[in-house]
Amino acid sequence: MARMPVAEVEVTPELVRDLLADQHPDLADLPITVLANGWDNVMLRLGDDLLVRVPRRQLAAVLVEHEQAWLPALAPRLPTAIPAPVRTGRPALGFPWSWSVLPWLPGRPLAQVPMKDRGRSAVELGRFLAALHVPAPEDAPENPVRGGPLRFREPLVTERVQRHAPADAERLLTRWRAEVAEPDPPGPPLWVHGDVHALNVLLDGEALAAVIDWGDITAGDPACDLAIAWNGYDVEAGAALRAAYDAHATHHLDLALLWDRAHAWALHFSMVLLESSDDHPELAAVGQHGLFRLLES
Repeated sequence: MARMPVAEVEVTPELVRDLLADQHPDLADLPITVLANGWDNVMLRLGDDLLVRVPRRQLAAVLVEHEQAWLPALAPRLPTAIPAPVRTGRPALGFPWSWSVLPWLPGRPLAQVPMKDRGRSAVELGRFLAALHVPAPEDAPENPVRGGPLRFREPLVTERVQRHAPADAERLLTRWRAEVAEPDPPGPPLWVHGDVHALNVLLDGEALAAVIDWGDITAGDPACDLAIAWNGYDVEAGAALRAAYDAHATHHLDLALLWDRAHAWALHFSMVLLESSDDHPELAAVGQHGLFRLLES
């Protein structure tokens, strides 16, 4: 079972304060508190209105650079807040990678909201994803694990489904194989968030407040973002998300095929979470809910 990778560089409040003093001295005296120490980044609250996102390993460093390059341009045209950097930091003082100062976006992760209270956000998230999924420029970031075809992952998905849902493996895999065998979507690749799950969607009450953690941003098939209809919502809310998305999408992809591929991504993501979140119960619960929804669909 996978556990959190060891940090390649220890990120501490003292290091962040030194980096701020070196590059953004007007922020260096604000209170700093560690909020989260994730697989890729350390997140630190900075004062009342800001957040500092600092890579803790090399693989994450380029993802921070993608956010710095693209989120400021995407933010103005999206109907919900995203954490576009307000300041950028560069390697210094022995720290080897770029880092960002982001706006503090208040809200409660979708995973912490009771299922019965998620319906409004499903509609708003459907509209948000429809606004995001437009043709991306040729120099958009490439991501080898998000936004591309799933058929090449059949051995891995098969192994995981047989381990985590042995009684239903044949039914799940038969449908999954049919969905991933469909032709790749035509036309230019679209902007894709790449990691829309129930901890990266924030709610204010029952309303959608923000979509965070854009390190996997890429150009490709938007089906991977739409897996949230299964992994984050119940049947009724998932249907509402789909209806809102379909009503507001401006691309010319076949929507029925798009949702077939999204269903396949939902199984893949559920298996990833069940396989690799033994040290993160909240993510494991997201994977378990996704599997439950797929079994009832």
